[in-house]
Parts: sequence; C-alpha cells; structure tokens
Amino acid sequence: MIKSMTAYARTEHQCAPFTIRVEVRSYNSRHLDVALKLTHGYEMLEERIKTFIADSVARGRIEIRVHIQDDSEAGNQFEANLPRARAYHETLVALNKALGIAEPIRLEMVLASGGIIQAVEAEKDADQVWRQVQPCLQTALSDLNTMRCTEGANLAQDFAMRLDAIEAMLEQISDQAAQVPDLYRQRLVERIEALTHGMVEIDQARIAQEAALLADRSDISEEIVRARSHIKQFKALMDDDRPAGRPLNFLLQEFNREFNTMGSKCGKATMAHTIVAVKSELEKLREQIQNVE
Repeated sequence: MIKSMTAYARTEHQCAPFTIRVEVRSYNSRHLDVALKLTHGYEMLEERIKTFIADSVARGRIEIRVHIQDDSEAGNQFEANLPRARAYHETLVALNKALGIAEPIRLEMVLASGGIIQAVEAEKDADQVWRQVQPCLQTALSDLNTMRCTEGANLAQDFAMRLDAIEAMLEQISDQAAQVPDLYRQRLVERIEALTHGMVEIDQARIAQEAALLADRSDISEEIVRARSHIKQFKALMDDDRPAGRPLNFLLQEFNREFNTMGSKCGKATMAHTIVAVKSELEKLREQIQNVE
C-alpha cells in the first residue's frame, strides 16, 4: 500500500486529572526524523514517545507537540522566592529614598520583577502519565496514518496511470525494434545504389548479413525484457503492505538505466521519440515518489 509522507492530525484527551493535547505534522524526508516539543517537566517521556512513533511511521519528518496539563492539586502548587522578593523590595525602597519619592512600594511592583512566584515541581509518576498520554498519541498517529493512506491512494492512481502509459509505449518500442533489421537493409541498399548509381549488382545475401550485424549492435530485446520486469515489480511494490518509497526510488533508477541504453542503441527516429516520451513519464514518477513513505 502506498502511503504519502505528508499529513496532519490533532487530538485531545481528558482523563482526570490530566488534559492531553497532541498535534502532529509529517513531511518528506529520506529517513525517520522526529522533532518533539514536550511540556516542561515531562521530559522523562521523550524516549517512549519517539519509540511509539517509530513503531507507527517508517519514514518522514515528524513534527509533534505533546501538551500535558495536570489539573490535580499536586500539579498546581506554587511557592514564593522570598529572598529574591526581599532583595528586590529593598532595592526599590533605596531607589525611592535616593530619588526623594514618598510613594509606598506595592506588591505588584515587586512581582513585576519576575521569578517571585514559582511552580513547585511535584514528583511525577512516569508510568501513570504515560498511561494517559499513550491513548491520545495513538489516536493522533492513527489519524495521521489515515490521511497518509488517503493521500497515498491518490498517488497510487497517478502511478498506475503513468505505468499503463509507459507499458503501452514499451510495446510500441518493441514493435519498432522488430523493424530495425529491415530498416538497416533498406538503408544499405539505398546507400550502395546512390554510390554506384545502379551500376553494380547488389549481393542480397551480403546485404542481409551486414544488416543483421548492424541490427545486433542495436538490439534492445534484453532492455525491453528488463523494463517489463520492472513494471511488474513496481506494481507489486504498490500492493505490498511494507513501506515502498525507497525500493520504488531504486527501481525507478533501474528504469531510467534501461531506457537510456535503449536511447543510445535505437536506430529509428520514431523509436527515439517514444523513448523520450517514456523518460518524461519516468521523471514525473520520480517527482511523485519523493513523497512516498
């Protein structure tokens, strides 16, 4: 099954005392590349989350935000940094005195310095938090994969259409290649007649022999057989459940190699034009395959 590497998903789960929000985007990448942003204080879950993603996604850049909100009493405790508050208050008092200002120092002026009220880092049970995060993460990745499969199905339709066009053109090339020996024979006869002005009797056996030698040098039957095999492999990979992006990219390189060889051997202009048309389709396939997982 073809999967696209481009998708987006967002989900939220509430299970007291936690509210979990997961937002995930995926993009093209040669390898699996996970960029995780996690709520401060829950860094102990980072490896679990990345491992969980790796079990669900084979390739692509995954940008994921996991927000964990603890609404329990233990998760909402604060303390005052009294030494900092006193030091800042004393500085404000000294400044008022130096400037001759009689206005009293208010609490909000002290709090404005920042760092006075701080959250208390309560000890967290990693297993307990993970039990809440995992279902939300699972839903988000499932939605992501659904979108990747939908986009992949669209890509597969495009691939099938182009493969059919390539297959049809390959048959044209095969038919045209079968005409090459007669074409070489005709060219030899015409050239000899032009050089001798019809004054020399043409040895048909020798002409046939020379035409056969020229045709053998430009024989592309092996390349045609391999190209047909590549088409079958391409279709099989599209139907396989395993990630297909890398093997398809490799197979496309082999495709290009076969048609490049055909182009260097072909002896007919019409065949050359067909090969150019095939290579154009292969280039379009190459561009699309970069988005396949």
